[in-house]
Amino acid sequence: MTDEITLPADDLLAFATALFRAAGVPNDDAAVVAESLVDANLRGHDSHGVVRVWDYLRQIEKGEVVAAVELRVLAETAAMLAVDAQLGFGQVQMQRVIDRLVPKARELGTATGTVVNCGHVGRLGEWVERIAAMGLAGLMAVNDNGVLQCVAPPGGVSPRISTNPIAIGVPTGGEPLVLDISTSTVANGKVKVAYLAGKECPAGWLLDHEGNPTTDPAVRFKDPRGTILPMGGEADGYKGFGLGLLLDILVGGLSGGFCPPAPPDAPGTNNVLLTVWDPLRFAGMEHFVAEADKLLAHVRGTPRKEGVDAIRLPGDRSRAVNAERLRDGITLDGKSWKRMREAAEGLGVAIPVFE
Repeated sequence: MTDEITLPADDLLAFATALFRAAGVPNDDAAVVAESLVDANLRGHDSHGVVRVWDYLRQIEKGEVVAAVELRVLAETAAMLAVDAQLGFGQVQMQRVIDRLVPKARELGTATGTVVNCGHVGRLGEWVERIAAMGLAGLMAVNDNGVLQCVAPPGGVSPRISTNPIAIGVPTGGEPLVLDISTSTVANGKVKVAYLAGKECPAGWLLDHEGNPTTDPAVRFKDPRGTILPMGGEADGYKGFGLGLLLDILVGGLSGGFCPPAPPDAPGTNNVLLTVWDPLRFAGMEHFVAEADKLLAHVRGTPRKEGVDAIRLPGDRSRAVNAERLRDGITLDGKSWKRMREAAEGLGVAIPVFE
């Protein structure tokens, strides 16, 4: 689009940080949130990038997200931790949860934590990658407290669950291996990015309110509402929907949050389930890494179809996009950039001037 703008990552990070600070977020927390969003853009996950700045600022105004709150421990043993994030920023609270869970996992071999009443945690892959970089393995799942419903069961035309993502990160002999997926065909945020940019979605993402395939992202944000297809699409969607269904129950049920349908006054927060394992306490780190590296080499060595240059593994695209965007900058659609400028004007923050 002609109104797109490309910005250097460092300048975009400084601008986003300044917006949060002007909105009353403590300096360190503002930097944590902004860095998480810009990193998502750098990795190619624009749905979890600075497009969220506008939403977060509105949530602060409404009291739906609260700056400068601590974790409140609800229950704790040597191997588990249940906390209330008290509507704090998800990125800030997830760092604190990981800092408390990792020592437990190192001591006992495994530890599980739950979080209720948490602000949007951002890209799940960020957190399991952080864990894997410490030589541990992590599995994380999130639901939307029963409030956001955008995925219908196969054969249905009314949404019943959210996109309910899951992420797994493991250490290897090189960089961590991270899988971060929605149990729907696509994350709701990616549909929103297309909607804000005035672009159509690819075929196979959406159904309208009558259950007909559509590429119009507006069906998710205007009544009558359409739905996002579960992972597997129309043919095998029962697999993705089933996984999303069970994760919803585990996350909502264990955290103390809600599964759909939520009570009318329930906040649209994230609830989190996170389990960490220390391979050292099981078969040993040497065995774990050796088996991981052997399998990765075996998969990359798969004979390829004509025209396929390489076998792609989780994280390959993200690393390539990261290098490209660090070099060339991050491109935002015109509407997202307009929203950031309007927020800056309202908060008295200087708007960067880009060549």
